[in-house]
Amino acid sequence: MLSFIYLLTHEFEQEHGFRPNVLYLNRTHFAQLQGQLAEIHNLGTMSKLLGMEIVLESDMAHPHVGWSTVDWQGAVAV
Repeated sequence: MLSFIYLLTHEFEQEHGFRPNVLYLNRTHFAQLQGQLAEIHNLGTMSKLLGMEIVLESDMAHPHVGWSTVDWQGAVAV
């Protein structure tokens, strides 16, 4: 999962000229990422390590990255 996220991030940066700041995942992909980063138990630390906020979307078929001006730390899950 980490190598795939790295690839997505690299492609985004090549296309747009800046790094993405949001990673969109479904719960299955997030569980895989947590397994690869098992030593990190805090979502904030995981986001900081990746350099992106993590947004979970249940209907997401594949992980993707993007750019957002939303303050995700202040956002509320519905």
